[in-house]
Amino acid sequence: MATQTLAERSETLRPTGLSPLLTTAQLMARYGVSNWTVNEWVKKGCPLEPTAFRGRRFDPDHVRDWMAGLSGTAAVPAQRSA
Repeated sequence: MATQTLAERSETLRPTGLSPLLTTAQLMARYGVSNWTVNEWVKKGCPLEPTAFRGRRFDPDHVRDWMAGLSGTAAVPAQRSA
């Protein structure tokens, strides 16, 4: 099975109403931030998705909504354009 891009996984899951979950590394790449920054976001309430295994997963839509609620602060950087 070939590795899919986030866009391809999103398209595959679209009919189900689901979105792919991001790992910490994928969230770091998406927003152009460090692991430390993601850890700080989690401490400040960035939403995590429950998993059956060790590790964290993030729903990109929930993270974006959370960031929109913090838009008046300088603590959350703007998303990098891909």
